Order: sequence, then C-alpha cells, then structure tokens
Amino acid sequence: MATLLHIDSSVFPAEVSSSRAVTAAFRKHWEEQHPEGTVVYRDLNAQPVAHITAASHTAGFVDPAAHTPEQAAAFAERVRLIEELEQADAVLIGAPMYNFSIPSTLKAWLDNVILMGRTAGETQSAKGTPVTVVASRGGSYEPGTPREDFEYVRNYLGAALGAGLGLDVDFIVPELTMAPQNPAMAELVPLYEASRDRALEQAAAKAGRLVERLAA
Repeated sequence: MATLLHIDSSVFPAEVSSSRAVTAAFRKHWEEQHPEGTVVYRDLNAQPVAHITAASHTAGFVDPAAHTPEQAAAFAERVRLIEELEQADAVLIGAPMYNFSIPSTLKAWLDNVILMGRTAGETQSAKGTPVTVVASRGGSYEPGTPREDFEYVRNYLGAALGAGLGLDVDFIVPELTMAPQNPAMAELVPLYEASRDRALEQAAAKAGRLVERLAA
C-alpha cells in the first residue's frame, strides 16, 4: 500500500487556484486507481510550518543528547516533517509562482526537510522518491518568451528537490493563469484555457503512470 504526500501552498482556495485544481485532479486519479493507498495531506497556507530558526538549524548539527530545550523542541518539528517525506512513496506539490519565486510557506517546508547528513548530502534518505510539482504561473516563462530569464520556480525546485534531496522530479506547468482576471491579457485567454486543459490531462496521465510504477 503506497503513500502519497500531497502538499499545497497556494494562498487561494481550490475554486480559484490553478495549482490546487491540478493537484486535486492528480490526487483524484491517484485515489481512483489506487484505492488502497494512503494520502497524507499538508496545506501550508492553512497550517504553515515554522520558519527555520537558529535553534532548529543548529540542532541539526548537534548530538541530540546535547540539545538545549529550545533546540529539542524545534528539531522535533523538523523531524516530524522529514519523517513524512521519508515515509512517502510519492510526493505531490502545488507550487504557484509568486513574484518570480515559490510561496514563502513552501520555502519554509523545504528549509525544514533539507537536513545535511540525513535527507541531503551523501545520504539523501528519500533519494529516488518520485515527486510531481504543479508549477502554476500567471504569465509565460518558457524559452523564447520575454520573461524566460525570470523563471526561478522550476529552476529552484529542480535543484532543491532533485540535486538537494535526490528526488525524481517531474513538472506540470499550467501558465497564463492571470489571463481571465487581467484585461490586458484578454487575448491570451484561449492559450490559458489550452494550458489548463493540458495540465489536467497531464495530471491524470502522470497519476496513472505513477500508480503503475509503484505497483511494479
């Protein structure tokens, strides 16, 4: 029985969030095709994790027996998040682009789970775990577009999740999500709709392939 760790970070509710809509579609297909599986859900907007502090950071490099009470409490929270990641057979992350980067809540989660000597570095305790990232964005940052050089979500998460944690990273990228709300982008609405539909199709297909991979 496989476990999916599902993380959302959009500040918007599901009915208006592109990343949540696509992660929900992915999870729906996962559950339909893998009804005996388990989903661990973490909504980082509704329940943000603590930002990394001096105590939680330094505790990662100190023998637990020598932790101060502050370090012990902070590190226990990090370990809880790390164990969720380590125990997952697959990970699903909603990562909308805000001001060219990821939500601060998602960055806080990453800062907690990236721990040298355990999840990062030579050990990489979750190495090889497949992770699907729904990287939604209001405009287009594809190669050849005017804002190509401002694409820091896929680049960053590819490095942090892939090189940093050793996860097997795959992306779904719904883009032009601001077109229906921004009159200046009205002519791009058909492209937005095509991107949305493609992302939903990819969510279904990738969820199916993931179920097959884990069952093999």
